Amino acid sequence: MAEDRQDDHEKSEEPTQRRLEEAHCKGDVPKSQEVTTWFVILGATVVVLVFSKDMAASLAATLKGFLAHPHAITVDGANLRDISTTTGSAVFGALLVPLALLFAAAVAGNLLQHRPVFTGERMMPKLSKISPAAGWKRLFSVSSLVNFAKGLAKLGIVAAVMFAVMWPERDRLDGMVGTDVDLLLPSVHQLALRMLTAVVVALTIIAGLDLLYQRHSWYQKQRMSVKELRDEYKQMEGDPSVRAKLRQVRIERGRRRMVAKVPEATVVITNPTHFAVALKYEQGMNAPVCLAKGIDSIALKIRAIAAENGIPVIENPPLARALHDTVELDEEIPPEHYRAVAQVIGYVMQLRGRARRRMT
Repeated sequence: MAEDRQDDHEKSEEPTQRRLEEAHCKGDVPKSQEVTTWFVILGATVVVLVFSKDMAASLAATLKGFLAHPHAITVDGANLRDISTTTGSAVFGALLVPLALLFAAAVAGNLLQHRPVFTGERMMPKLSKISPAAGWKRLFSVSSLVNFAKGLAKLGIVAAVMFAVMWPERDRLDGMVGTDVDLLLPSVHQLALRMLTAVVVALTIIAGLDLLYQRHSWYQKQRMSVKELRDEYKQMEGDPSVRAKLRQVRIERGRRRMVAKVPEATVVITNPTHFAVALKYEQGMNAPVCLAKGIDSIALKIRAIAAENGIPVIENPPLARALHDTVELDEEIPPEHYRAVAQVIGYVMQLRGRARRRMT
């Protein structure tokens, strides 16, 4: 129990939405049994108010013959079977609608507290359910003691309400002993309805308070420790070391694709060893496009590929640094660099013209 209290103390963080969803999928939901009880008692009150007279009349019509002429009933095999079938059908028909209403009230008491849950998690066999140590631990846990105290309090409150309703009618109850049945039923119906109404009012307060307590208790139970938050983050976002490796792989692949475009460049502008920017320009283009750029080792790689493919490498440190900082891959250079780049490309074109004249 000390370890549990320590774990609860460590759970200082608010639960994430994923944690709450996982708890719901496992069937761990905030649920107040008092709310369900309130719905059932309310349904019973509606049954007494709406259906009791019809039920009584239907059952009386069926059972009246048994009470008025019991000596005329033949109890041989065939007749006894017919009597059982007739009586059972009458009782079932009279109680069908009230029982259906009580069932619907019990279902509504659960559905209104949380959305439907379909899971086999609670039915899975667990050793903790048959462990004596775990059983004693659950028996004397804080939750069990709270539920025991709530049960006593509810029993006391309901008993007090029933006593308050029935005590003023004590003389009337004494006189009912000798009252005719036809006059007795309306009185019983009236008293039962008053008693159920009072119980519903009392249970309304109890159910409301218990619902708030159950939701608060469940939410506190879902709280997470810092370690659990980190583990969940790793599960959702991936391990940081793995993500770093994947990012490195993506960067490396991007570099390879970038370097592979260098042979298509028109010129490479460099800051002797630190910066290199490969530009492409052809007739009809609005402005030169950056095919590749890099610093240090990447810059050297770009220079080497340019030399292998006979691409002019022009040293212009200010322009190389400015282009590296302002232009993105596969994008046109900014307008402020048009003039400087045009001079470089013009120079390259002159070199190519000279080379062609020498060849001819």
